[in-house]
Amino acid sequence: MKLRVTIAGCLLLCGVVATTRGAEPAGPPPLSELESRHLGNLRQVTHGLPRAGEGYFSPDGKSIVYQAYPVGYPFYQIYTQSLEKGEPRLISTGRGRTTCSYFSPDGKTILFASSHTDPNMEETEYKAREEAAKGGRRRYQWDFDPHMDLYTIGLDGRGLKRLTDAPGYDAEGSYSADGKQIVFTSSRDGDPDIYIMNADGSNVRQITNTPGYDGGPFFSPDSRWVIFRSDRQKEHMLQLYAISVDGKTEIQLTSNLDHVNWCPFFHPSGKYLIWSGADYTTGRGTFHLFTMELSVTEGKLAAGKVTQITDIDRMDVLPVFSPDGKQMMWTSTRSADNSSQLFLADWLREK
Repeated sequence: MKLRVTIAGCLLLCGVVATTRGAEPAGPPPLSELESRHLGNLRQVTHGLPRAGEGYFSPDGKSIVYQAYPVGYPFYQIYTQSLEKGEPRLISTGRGRTTCSYFSPDGKTILFASSHTDPNMEETEYKAREEAAKGGRRRYQWDFDPHMDLYTIGLDGRGLKRLTDAPGYDAEGSYSADGKQIVFTSSRDGDPDIYIMNADGSNVRQITNTPGYDGGPFFSPDSRWVIFRSDRQKEHMLQLYAISVDGKTEIQLTSNLDHVNWCPFFHPSGKYLIWSGADYTTGRGTFHLFTMELSVTEGKLAAGKVTQITDIDRMDVLPVFSPDGKQMMWTSTRSADNSSQLFLADWLREK
């Protein structure tokens, strides 16, 4: 089964032109006046891979995990990297589609999704290489690969453990703060919905059940809420939602249906979230970053003030905060060759 491609998938790392390995670029363009109010000390942290993105911090904030295209291979693989040393290390199997990596809260393992058990992997790889050889500039699209399942692996690349084996797509996973729960997206019921399971893969329970794509879930810092994106109101036009972990209380956080709003992520304080949005009123817009104040009223999470964080004419998506809330990392085409890469900046806003 192949599910329809949503705008979130189409824009994941944006399908920019792949580049070959070469010298590190001179540096990103300077921050705009608006951006300088919120960000400082901007630097590019991934180099030498055709494109890279969707990065997350280790619990101590010293390393990152992300997905990138290896030179000569048609699908993303998972890499870890010390922010000090800057050398990527392959952590996934090197085969199949991989995505959505995340450190366990104890920092000992990596959670990620992979399709490397696809029984037709050689054919899948061959077709992807053939397509690239014919011209290579196909707009990136995200396949909801039915062979995609969730795995954990040690930081040394050993101890691969499969957590899911239900038919359909299982991916987009992340941990609760205590490391006891994993929230993820699954199409096991025929439609991509949000599920929670124990960290060992047991006790799987569904918390959303509305037609349309529900994806990209993350726990709130207190693990009482899950934020996610969904196109349930208008196909491809993603909006932000929050739902209580018991699935009983759901709140829509954005409702501008001419905009795409996706990849929400909580600040460690829990007082606000950050996400990427674009205005599609007159065509495909440029994705910028925004924050939204949050409050709890009568037991319900409520949306508050929205502030724009980035505004230059480059794609900015998949923002995350460091565990101490003092840095922000995101995927952007601010690189010298316009490929999507990971960027890091100091977060100037007080908690």
